[in-house]
Amino acid sequence: MAAAAPLAEFRGSGRGKGRGGRCSAPAAPALPGARPSSEPGTDPAAPAPGSERGSGRSRDRARPPWICRRRCPSGTWRPPSPPCPSSRSSTPPISSSPSSTSRAVEMSRKSPFASWLCAMLHCFGSYILAALLLGEAPLGYFSNNSSVILATAVWYLIFFCPMNLFYKCVSFLPMKLIFVAMKEVVRVRKIAAGVHHAHHLYHHGWFVMLATGWVKGSGVALMSNFEQLLRGVWKPETNEILHMSFPTKASLYGTVLFTLQQTHWLPISEANLIFFFTMFMIVCKVFMTATHSHASPFAPLENLICPVLFGSASSGHPGHHHDHHGASHEVSHPPPPPPPAKSKEELNEGTRKRKAKKAE
Repeated sequence: MAAAAPLAEFRGSGRGKGRGGRCSAPAAPALPGARPSSEPGTDPAAPAPGSERGSGRSRDRARPPWICRRRCPSGTWRPPSPPCPSSRSSTPPISSSPSSTSRAVEMSRKSPFASWLCAMLHCFGSYILAALLLGEAPLGYFSNNSSVILATAVWYLIFFCPMNLFYKCVSFLPMKLIFVAMKEVVRVRKIAAGVHHAHHLYHHGWFVMLATGWVKGSGVALMSNFEQLLRGVWKPETNEILHMSFPTKASLYGTVLFTLQQTHWLPISEANLIFFFTMFMIVCKVFMTATHSHASPFAPLENLICPVLFGSASSGHPGHHHDHHGASHEVSHPPPPPPPAKSKEELNEGTRKRKAKKAE
């Protein structure tokens, strides 16, 4: 049943989000009998030149009630734009694709074979990569019929169970924590088995042991880009090597420990190392899952050691980035100054024009 955890993550990894478009206010309706104006800023409801000018009360009585009583700076009356319906409505905007559906569920309905193939990669991707590295048959693990049938049954129940009962049971937090703990137990045993198998084939091949143990522990994450291609998605920025998650980093560090133990550089038995590292992985992953945290427990140690060994990203000196071929660097020009503010005379002149228009 440890296969239920990666398959549940595979189904819940692609939830779509609704996108509400920006609401644009419709234009105000034209007044009946109003003359269209070609000049900007004029009011169609204003009286034509030479016509009879009534009092302010008669003009207000002729205007519809939705016209604002506030004057614009130009002195003309302008109807306000009706408020956007989404600004006062408490209901979220309706999206074309419901957010409750998952991309993985949609793919399982449209192309079940592609969904099944992605699920098999989630379950057996580490074995495929390890076999490729060691020159063995990539499909050799698929000869284990019981494992393939069990993974297929779990895939079918997760995606096609009536009323999503199986998926709801697996996603229930107490059950999910149990499956997460079982998954970490399997991960540590796969790392230890990968290092031991590589040591059996290459006694002094440290890097072969490191590579084999690492892909055995995090092969699914390392194959994420290939798995995305099967789903018709290409996201190179989600490369696991560039942005390692906690399981990938933990698998790498655990592979180093098991390699040192296999080469007798670490004075501890393999059984004790498996026990302690398994307990560490279970505690960290269960805590991160229960608290919905994505912070890596290795972050404080990495922030302390990495700047000393590899330097920080912003520690480069400008004098070191020179061109050895004599090419001149681009001179960075200062930003243009802001436009000068209006003087008092211009402001007074604008005020006089507005007063004259009001008097007219």
